[in-house]
Amino acid sequence: MNSFEQRQAARKQRLEARAGALRTEGEARLSRARKMADIIPSGQPILIGHHSEKGDRSYRAKIHANFGKGFDALKAAGEMAARAASVGTGGISSDDPEAIEKLKAELISLEAQQARAILANRLVRKEDRAGLAAAGFSAPEIAGLFTPDFAGRLGVPAFRLTNNGANMRRIKARIELLEKQATRETKETQFESGVRLIENAEANRLQLIFEGKPSAEIRAELKSHGFRWAPSEGAWQRQLSNGARHAADCVLRKLSN
Repeated sequence: MNSFEQRQAARKQRLEARAGALRTEGEARLSRARKMADIIPSGQPILIGHHSEKGDRSYRAKIHANFGKGFDALKAAGEMAARAASVGTGGISSDDPEAIEKLKAELISLEAQQARAILANRLVRKEDRAGLAAAGFSAPEIAGLFTPDFAGRLGVPAFRLTNNGANMRRIKARIELLEKQATRETKETQFESGVRLIENAEANRLQLIFEGKPSAEIRAELKSHGFRWAPSEGAWQRQLSNGARHAADCVLRKLSN
């Protein structure tokens, strides 16, 4: 497991732990609310004008608040659990130091699938079932290849070949881009405002470093342009790209006004 994968695993664990804590809090609040509600006799109204009215209203408000906060916590727990489940499922990240190798392996797999599909269609056109078996196709696969689709066509559908070809071209373009990015060097620019702009090639981040804490207005501007505070770096940053450079220019223009 490389450093990127370790960070992903740690993030997943943090999200799962947070989801568990929220679930525990939610269940505890709902349990407390139910126990409090059980004390009130069924159908018992608030006695208007009675000396107990103020205390009764306060007690019922606490029940309502616990129910509300309990359900809110359970909802947040579900959302946090979903975020944890999604970690690592978004494909190969450009931040992964092994991204190029993983993409190349994926490309090889797609190329093999494409070649196999093309071979299957050629043999299907010849009605060569024996050839398909010799090429490693299983009996269920062969039967499926000779089963007409909704339009009466046999073999591997053309759209699958088209989609697979598009995926191969996309991955080749990503590999070329990442190989080009691998040759980048870290660059730093100092501005009169005191802000340092760093194109951090090693971290694959564009970073803005301020002399002190930026104002609330500037922090809002940074967030609106996709920058997030990274305490470990002491910088506002986002993934390094042309879009990030444009976003940084927008923030810097705001600072110069």
